[in-house]
Amino acid sequence: MTRVLILYGTTDGHTRQVADAISETLALGGLDTAVFQAGTIAPHLPEYAGTIVVASVHAGRYQKDVEHWVRAHAAELAAQPTAFVSVSLAILAKANPKTRADLDAVVARFLATTGWRPTVVKHVAGALLYTRYGIFKRWMMKRIVARSGGATDTSKDYDYTDWADLRAFANEFRRRIAAAA
Repeated sequence: MTRVLILYGTTDGHTRQVADAISETLALGGLDTAVFQAGTIAPHLPEYAGTIVVASVHAGRYQKDVEHWVRAHAAELAAQPTAFVSVSLAILAKANPKTRADLDAVVARFLATTGWRPTVVKHVAGALLYTRYGIFKRWMMKRIVARSGGATDTSKDYDYTDWADLRAFANEFRRRIAAAA
């Protein structure tokens, strides 16, 4: 059976849910998937027909464990279909050209730093997990989100991920794997 590696980095846990949703969709399409958090294991890339890296943006960068892993495996990743899934709240402001340019710059810096050229880059909206944040982070996130007209009721969480669009992306990646085989 064809195997796909899904490597993720998460700060508050939502990116793990994104990685799991991609895995479930690929599995429904007949692929075997392995989901690993960056920094916890060193999967052997030649065992996989493709790799999806999922990471979230915090303070203008992705998780260090993801960056280190991708940099260490950039040459191996070049030999297979790959995708980079960037999870952020900035994508919600996609109508704002400056915000989109800033987000594209974050991705470009990550790719330049790691030397990786993924087959496809996918932007996914993340979540505001106010109830999981400490007091300072909750206050900061509320201020940031208020500027863009987002939800500021800190007594509950907000999931902005378009799960149907994420499943469509996973199915498209599955077709890329099949075409490469």
